[in-house]
Amino acid sequence: MNTSIKLTIYCLFSFFSILSTEAQQKKRIEIQQAGAIIKNEDKYPGAQVILRNDEGQVHITHESIAMWCDKAIQYKNDNFIEAYGNVKMIESDSIIMNAKYVEYSGKSQLAFASGDVILKTPDSELKTDTLYYDRIKQQAYYRSGGKVVKDTSGTITSKIGRYYMNLKKYKFIDSVVMINKESTIKTNFFDYYEDTKEAYLYGPSTIITPESETYCEKGFYDTQLKTGYAVKKAKIYYDNRIVEGDSLFFDNNTSFASATNHIKVTDTINKSIVTGHYAEVFKAKDSVFITKRALVSTLQEKDSIYIHADTLMVTGKPEKRITRAFKNVKLYKSNMSGKADSIHVNHATGLTQMINISKGSNVDLFSVKQKPILWNIKNQITGDTIHLKSNPETEKIDSLIVFDNAFVISKDSLDAGYNQINGKKLIGLFNDENELYHVDILKNAQSIYYMRNENNELVGIDKSKSGSIEIFITNREIDEVKKLNQIDGKIYPESEFPDKEKLLKGFDWREEERPLSVEDLFKDDPPLVLPKIKGLEDYIPQEDFFDKEMLERIETADKESIPNSEEGKASRNLPKRVKNKTRPVGYKNVPK
Repeated sequence: MNTSIKLTIYCLFSFFSILSTEAQQKKRIEIQQAGAIIKNEDKYPGAQVILRNDEGQVHITHESIAMWCDKAIQYKNDNFIEAYGNVKMIESDSIIMNAKYVEYSGKSQLAFASGDVILKTPDSELKTDTLYYDRIKQQAYYRSGGKVVKDTSGTITSKIGRYYMNLKKYKFIDSVVMINKESTIKTNFFDYYEDTKEAYLYGPSTIITPESETYCEKGFYDTQLKTGYAVKKAKIYYDNRIVEGDSLFFDNNTSFASATNHIKVTDTINKSIVTGHYAEVFKAKDSVFITKRALVSTLQEKDSIYIHADTLMVTGKPEKRITRAFKNVKLYKSNMSGKADSIHVNHATGLTQMINISKGSNVDLFSVKQKPILWNIKNQITGDTIHLKSNPETEKIDSLIVFDNAFVISKDSLDAGYNQINGKKLIGLFNDENELYHVDILKNAQSIYYMRNENNELVGIDKSKSGSIEIFITNREIDEVKKLNQIDGKIYPESEFPDKEKLLKGFDWREEERPLSVEDLFKDDPPLVLPKIKGLEDYIPQEDFFDKEMLERIETADKESIPNSEEGKASRNLPKRVKNKTRPVGYKNVPK
């Protein structure tokens, strides 16, 4: 090899050696300011003790961090330092940590702090007793309780927490509580983003505000906008109402909530429950709008009355509550059922109005079908409008009024024909068993009545016209009929009763429409297709702070320091479960 080539190789080797030496020097912990340096091999073998003076604290640097303290113990061979008293560490001018004690390995680049630890970021301040800070991953971690203070979002406390500096994200675990001026959040798994002020909740969680309390086992909340979503066993409590659904959106600025799929709204004061598959709740207006198989059930006299419609609205304060049902309305009670185009219920006065909105002529078959209809035991009652009156205190139905084209039909006890009465207006009275016992037909009354003796034998068929008719009902059978201002009438033997006389004008027997159960209220509804709720992603368990890559760094640092000391300094303050390679605390029973 000629001299020229040898010289070139030597120069290259020297150059790379210089670069390597400079790189190593850059990675070493340096003392920039010290008042005194003391060596005590008996007490601190292989170390030097560095003390502050009146001019200032000990100043230490390593790459992008700077540290100040009252006293430091430096292990040069291990590239390791212990800092005591009023310790302050700054990372790249954006992360500031204060503590009573900090130890730091320049090899593993893991810091351990204890004693009144405060970690400050541009947007928050974390307080805890002990903190691990990994400069490589840019993460901080505590496991013995911590408190994060936010200027605009309040405070967050938890048993375990981690801060991801690059993402500006906190991940809290176990006994998490967030408190600000507007709300208090309690959960066990909580992700929080500093920039967007968005929070993700997992596991049993509650959001409490002066206006409401929201519960879910998976949810999202924007702490700045005060809006959010709740899924998985989601509930919102608004004073006297409980709103439940597969998915809930809520706005705490306006106390508004909307719910989708399998909705249940419980009124704890008026003892009513509204169900459906889409709902909107306005707390300020004390109103509920619900559709998609909407159903409201109200407890009356230990027996619930159910109303089903395309759309339901419940509005007003509890003492002035109104229920409105629109389109294809049906109602069911154990001894009563009905249908109407719409129903209006005033809970304060106890008045239920069954209304026919159709404006078609009376001869139009569709219009006739749309007339409100009520079934009570054996009686079918129709008219242009039907009112049911209940006693608001006893909640018992006490009377019935049918306006215009009132028509009552019941089958004869032995199916010989139909008892029929019609007229301008009907007034009916109910007994304590919610059964009609007295009926008055007013103006232009007509009747067909199958008369039977005490042996239930048919003795004749009475057909007549009167100014009005009074009917007395006993044991669900017509007991007596009184005609007032009778115009004409005739009693026919059964054999002589003409077929054309058997039905009064406007007769419309609709027994096949009669709901006989709550399930029957839905039998004419089109097939229900519910939207698929994507919702929020399932909880992703955080990777262990002390992961494989970090442990390899710590192990390497220990191996290099053990020849110079009795123990590996980089690993000495690791949690026991890490040293024992056990599963992390707080990572069990992670919600799905």
